[in-house]
Amino acid sequence: MKKNDRYKPLFLPAMKGAGGYFLVGAIEVILGIVSLYCASIVTSYTLDWVLLGKEPSIPEPLFQWLKSLGPIGRNYWLCGAFFFLFTVLEGLFIFLRRRNIAKGAEHMAKVMRDKLYRKLNSVPYDYHKHVSTGDLVQRCTSDVDTVRKFVTNQLMEIVRIAVMFSIAAALMFAIRWEMALISMAVMPILTVSSFLYFRYVQKYFTEVDEAEGALSTAVQENLTGVRVVRAFGQQRAEYEKFTRLNADFCKKNVRLVHLLGFYWGSSDAIGYLQIALSLAFGILFYVRTDGGFSLGDIYLFLSLTSRLTWPVRQLGRVLADMGKATVSLDRLNEIMNAEDETEPGKARTDCDLVGDIVFRDVTFGYDTKNDVLDGISFTAKAGETVGILGSTGSGKSSLVQLLQRLYPVTGGEITINGTPINDIDHALLRKNIAIVLQEPFLYSRSIRENILLTAPDATEAELFEAAREAAVHDVIERFADGYDTVVGERGVTLSGGQQQRVAIARALMQKAPIMIFDDSMSAVDTETDAKIRSALRKHHGSGILFIISHRITTLKEADRILVLDHGKLVQQGTHDELIRREGLYRRIAEIQDYHAEGGEQA
Repeated sequence: MKKNDRYKPLFLPAMKGAGGYFLVGAIEVILGIVSLYCASIVTSYTLDWVLLGKEPSIPEPLFQWLKSLGPIGRNYWLCGAFFFLFTVLEGLFIFLRRRNIAKGAEHMAKVMRDKLYRKLNSVPYDYHKHVSTGDLVQRCTSDVDTVRKFVTNQLMEIVRIAVMFSIAAALMFAIRWEMALISMAVMPILTVSSFLYFRYVQKYFTEVDEAEGALSTAVQENLTGVRVVRAFGQQRAEYEKFTRLNADFCKKNVRLVHLLGFYWGSSDAIGYLQIALSLAFGILFYVRTDGGFSLGDIYLFLSLTSRLTWPVRQLGRVLADMGKATVSLDRLNEIMNAEDETEPGKARTDCDLVGDIVFRDVTFGYDTKNDVLDGISFTAKAGETVGILGSTGSGKSSLVQLLQRLYPVTGGEITINGTPINDIDHALLRKNIAIVLQEPFLYSRSIRENILLTAPDATEAELFEAAREAAVHDVIERFADGYDTVVGERGVTLSGGQQQRVAIARALMQKAPIMIFDDSMSAVDTETDAKIRSALRKHHGSGILFIISHRITTLKEADRILVLDHGKLVQQGTHDELIRREGLYRRIAEIQDYHAEGGEQA
């Protein structure tokens, strides 16, 4: 990505709605600095004119006006009141500036998070298979917060440094140019060191950010897969993995902190050296000029020098935080620059998806070298139940993923009721296809909310009916809180069979004409399996039901059974037809010994 394009995908659009806050904040920065310098000028005037009776180094018209006031202009109580007023004004403008900047930054962060979330919902399904969830979470939270903190704390600091430097330099040169040069002697050193530090430290920020992302991913995977970790006794291995990643993160952070400490320590020393130079030469000018350089001038130069040195020194922090924000912004833009899921040029939203589904010589591969599906052709007629059988890796799940257009067909064609699926709008297609996976995802909410996810406006009667068809209503009723029972994260408080049945009830609530059960009854017993299939046959009517399973007992009542082997459709027909033929289906049936009493697996 070009550096000039870094801010286009996310940062600039997010800043648009917050522009007013930042403009007002910039004005308040300027007013606060003017108030700060006015307080210093009042002190210098009090020292020279009020206490010592010497002409102060303030603009001549202002001095003549104060002089014309007589005793009033030399009243130290009045000077104190003005000092107090300007100090209060400075504090007020700091408060207002920070409030407006904070509002603008929070609005910007909200817009960024909204855009990122929309983007992650619009990228292809394949995108999520190649990036870690923990890293995405870290980018959308920690990296957004890094950008927000930079805007909140450092963006206006750039304006503040520029304004403070300009006003301070103008005042010092107006009083005595030699002293001004001395008071600014180390500024070039501080400025150059700030830029060098920024260039050097940026790569360390990148390393720390990436290490944090790897650590977040490890934690997320461990917590998500806690059952597997405990079941296989992998606590020690996971702990050692986390320890290694944590040690790497700590090592890179310590190295970064050492670099930060060296810069801040050395810049502090240079800053104090500059103040010492200003004080020493101020006293020297005061002694040698015989009043040409007053005590008030010494104070004013010391005040301006300190208030000039620290902002210039702060430039290093600004650039460092800018480096962190730049790294975070680049990581966020990697998400924003991902290609969206493509939609056909004239996506149809008015087609009827109740009808035959036809696969014509369909070929598909996740890469260009290996085809997962090779020349698949079949017709699923309206009202049919289609069973799909095959060994692991034979392409069963890939076939139904193509039906949802989670992946593009690389060869051949799929039509629904005569309409090619490539011409159907994504939203319409997926609204009419309900799918239940072998490992269903349940939200950490109540069972009621999980089932009603696909039909939030459904009635209680419809909810109960779907649960009964999924053979889970009686189970839910036995829970202490019934349908209001809150399941754990990813449904961890339910058994595998209960999770699958809740997911089946959720799919039934969708009332889609096409339903896909991807080995989603593997965790239920054969009796419950039979009950669910019986209810499904009554439920789907003229729709088409796809059932992927390894159980012959689950598939034998299907109207059509497809047998896949290494990506090829090697057999198709009814159970009775296939069991009479030599082939993969018959061999699997014999292995399972489905003729045994009850049809249980051998």
